[in-house]
Parts: sequence; structure tokens; C-alpha cells
Amino acid sequence: MLKLNNIKISNGNKLVLIAGPCVIESEKAIITIAKRLKDITEELEIDLIFKSSFKKANRTSLNSFTGPGIDRGMEILNTVKQKFDLPILTDIHESHEAEKIAMVADIIQIPAFLCRQTDLLLAAGETKKIINIKKGQFLAPEKMTHAIEKVKSTGNNKIMLTERGTTFGYNNLVVDMRALEIMKKLNVPVVMDATHSVQMPGGVGSTTEGNPEFIEPLAKAAVAIGVAALFLEVHPNPPKALSDAGSQLKLSDLKKLMNKLLQIDRIIKNY
Repeated sequence: MLKLNNIKISNGNKLVLIAGPCVIESEKAIITIAKRLKDITEELEIDLIFKSSFKKANRTSLNSFTGPGIDRGMEILNTVKQKFDLPILTDIHESHEAEKIAMVADIIQIPAFLCRQTDLLLAAGETKKIINIKKGQFLAPEKMTHAIEKVKSTGNNKIMLTERGTTFGYNNLVVDMRALEIMKKLNVPVVMDATHSVQMPGGVGSTTEGNPEFIEPLAKAAVAIGVAALFLEVHPNPPKALSDAGSQLKLSDLKKLMNKLLQIDRIIKNY
């Protein structure tokens, strides 16, 4: 079990929600979303970890919006942290970013495409923060043991693994629910990313599309298996989002969805 402030993160404890927009579009937008998320999760009595990216380094097109960058991005995330007393999760893309990210972030996330990058895993591990490693779309779940070992070699045992779908031909992902059970056997908290899992990478030429109607069934299935946390990218108006417009959950739909998922979680974990 991992402990983050008063939050207990384990496959047997109450479901934790990791949520926020894909990328920081503006400080105003981030504050608005964070406040709504805080209100919803306090009402539902669920622990929230706020997430957003200061930079999207793997956009399909050169012309796509990538975010405000690390300096401004971490300033905005720190504002959320202080204003709403929320722990922060954000991505790392290059080893030299680790120290600056660790000044604000409580959880440093290794993107799926980078889950085999040894130098990146070591740099993140050396910060002694919780490290959330997303399973690569190209990788068998049992092979994530090597990523775990790399982080542990730094003396950091605070590791989570996230399922986010597996490449299935071109422009498509599928979720093999067996992966959740396989990764749980690696003795780390397992997270289900129910929004990236519905992506269609490069599905409309220069952008990534998605099938958001499958967010709810995938989330339900994962919670029924028993996971530590659910990862959801949320946006007030997903079609207008500057990144992952085809796969984010509409913010106004979150409360209804979480109510359903908590009912399942209570049955599975008997609390």
C-alpha cells in the first residue's frame, strides 16, 4: 500500500480518483475544473489526485497544441495544489525535468510510450516521489516487472502501474482485462486509465480520435476486478479540448459515473 498524505492507495482499499484535463489549456480553465472536481469528490467522499500535463510531447501533428511548458505549467499546478489542497500528478518526458517536476508533483507519471526508457525511470525514481508507470501499448503486462525493477534500483519502492489499452492493428486500442490481474500480481497498486483506453491513435489523420461511449463500461469492468485507482481525463466540453478531444469524459457526467463505480467498488472490496 502507498500512502500519499491521508490517501491510501492499494488494490484492496477504497477506489481513488485521478482526474483532470489532458493538458493545461489555461490557468483559468485548470482552476475551474479543479474546483468542480474537488466539489464532486468531497460530496462523494472519494480521494482525488489532480492530473494534467504541462506539455504533450507525443502529439500526432507538429501543429497540435502542446501546453504551456514546464515552467508555467508547474506554476499553474502548484496554484491548484495550494488553493485546493490537492495532490498533483503530471508527466515527465525527459530526465532533466525530474528535479523541477518533483518540487510540485506528488506523483510523477511515466508515459506509456516511454515506459522502457531506463534513464527516465531512474531519474524519476531518484526523486523519491510516487512513480506511476503507464504500461506501453506495445508491452505484455508481465513485462512491466522490468520497469518496476529499474525504479526500485534507485531505492524507491513507491510505484504504481497503469493500464491504458493495447495496440490492435492501426489506429485502434483494445483493453485486455487480464492485464489488471497480471499486474496486481507484481505487488503494486494498479490503475485503470479508462479514457486513453478508448483512443483511436491518429484516427482522423492529424489527430487522435476516440470512442468515449466505452469509458463507462471499461471503468465498470476494471472496478469490478478491483483496482487501486481510476484515471480519467475530464473536460467541460471535450469536443473543444485542445488535446484528446475524442476521448475525454465530459465533466458534467463525472458525478453520475462515479456514483455507479463506487457502488461496484463497495461490493468488491466489502467496505
